[in-house]
Amino acid sequence: MSDLSRRPEPNEPARRESVRPEPSEDYGDLGERRNKRIRIIAWTTIIALILGGGGATVLTLILG
Repeated sequence: MSDLSRRPEPNEPARRESVRPEPSEDYGDLGERRNKRIRIIAWTTIIALILGGGGATVLTLILG
């Protein structure tokens, strides 16, 4: 009897096999481009938060 046709017992936990796809040669520098894009977005967000927080503080001080 093969593994595929075997029914699991009711109390038996489901088995999951971890299958990782191998990187394809077609996607050569996709990882590098993705990392660069993530860094740009992260730094933009950090700068926007700093400027926004500073602007809110200045407006609060001016308008009291």
